Amino acid sequence: MVIGIFRTNICTHQDKSFVITALLSHFNIISCTIDTEDCDKVMRVVNGTVAVAEHEIMLFIRHLGFQCDKLD
Repeated sequence: MVIGIFRTNICTHQDKSFVITALLSHFNIISCTIDTEDCDKVMRVVNGTVAVAEHEIMLFIRHLGFQCDKLD
């Protein structure tokens, strides 16, 4: 199991639901959370049995129209 932590610009509940639904349907992930109250709008993605590269998730989120960068 791998946990990816990202900085985003996802601010609204509607955008949060949209992104989480899209991620769950596109990738083999166990869970995804987005903290819209945090200044970095932190998104945590827990990968399932097949590892998903962090850059794939970042590209996917950017394709959806949001900013997404790895949070160190």
